Amino acid sequence: MVKTLVIYYSRKGENYVNGRIEKLTKGNTEIVAEFIQKAVDADIFEIETKKAYAADYNECTREAKEELKAHALPELVRMLDSIATYDNIVVAGPCWWGTYPMAVVTQLKALDFHGKRVFPVMTHEGSGLAGSASALQSYCEGATVGEGLAVKGAEAAQSEEAVAAWAKRNLGNH
Repeated sequence: MVKTLVIYYSRKGENYVNGRIEKLTKGNTEIVAEFIQKAVDADIFEIETKKAYAADYNECTREAKEELKAHALPELVRMLDSIATYDNIVVAGPCWWGTYPMAVVTQLKALDFHGKRVFPVMTHEGSGLAGSASALQSYCEGATVGEGLAVKGAEAAQSEEAVAAWAKRNLGNH
């Protein structure tokens, strides 16, 4: 039996949705990650930063841009120390400045991906998968990068059928 882990970072609160700022009680990436978990009975791990990003959306994007430019790796509340028991690793996050938030990178750099299959998943408002596949190639040394999934954030809550179809096609028994 193939075993899958979904690792994700998601932002609640102020988000950019269909051209305007909206307050979300649950982040778009969390919604998509839970759909994947449900579709293939995956384990799930949420990445949380010790220092929260700004509640204000525009301030958060500025902080994220600064982290990316500085290659800063924010501290996490807790870290996975092994993915040895998993075959597939789904790495899900919002598209921030064309790639994953640096909090995702903090977690990825701590893991051994040799022999694993990794799958990029991005929630976005127009950027699609952006640089997620190349980021995984860089940060998940020794892994094979599989087909990615891009979900428009504004459509996340209505994406269960499409997400489940992608998950079953890519993460099922091979």
